[in-house]
Amino acid sequence: MLHLLGPPSATMGGNVRHLTDGHARILGYLAFNPGEHDRRFVASTLWPDAGGERAAGNLRAQLWRLRRDGVGLVDSDGHLLSLGDGVLVDVQLLDDWATRLIAGSPTAIDLAWVPRNIDTAEILPGFSDEWIEMERQRLQQRMLHAMECLSREFRLAGRFADALESALVVCQTDPLRESAQETLIETYLSEGNPLVAQRSYAEYRDLVMDELGVEPSPALAQRLDSFLRGEDR
Repeated sequence: MLHLLGPPSATMGGNVRHLTDGHARILGYLAFNPGEHDRRFVASTLWPDAGGERAAGNLRAQLWRLRRDGVGLVDSDGHLLSLGDGVLVDVQLLDDWATRLIAGSPTAIDLAWVPRNIDTAEILPGFSDEWIEMERQRLQQRMLHAMECLSREFRLAGRFADALESALVVCQTDPLRESAQETLIETYLSEGNPLVAQRSYAEYRDLVMDELGVEPSPALAQRLDSFLRGEDR
């Protein structure tokens, strides 16, 4: 198992090995870009400021250190690189979980697990490479979307406490995200707490006005007003 969330490490045979920055950069790139890649392209991507020969030399050195340190996990020949067959990656497992939620096809196991640290779970912390930053942003957005879907699944199943917890995680991570506020308000209304829903909307409206100088979308206010007038119950 390759761990790229938090300090990079690899679990092999029950033993955890912490990865150097060089190890983590190569393994991370191959994990986020499945398939085989030309060695020269990988080298120029990982060391963009080095010349072609120097970048290729850096790559050869890091691959040698991976083998020397017993980490492996990379399939390599004279021209192509890929992550080894069967290597599990924590980020990919999380991404797969999010995909099933977003597609509306979660398993019972998916619904039994609620990640609570999506605001602090960072891919390869301390790395500033552009491709790593893009993966961080992509994963966080997918996680936020998946947590909203998870909240709706719980709400439809009558599991209102779990629905609220999931929605609140998203609201705390991205307080201006209107879709998360809508999910939260819908849950309050579904469990029979319209006054709490009204208060939550008022707090969100004040926040949006203070931060952005605009009102929330009319649809959100109309949904709440319709319910409070008894038109949508």
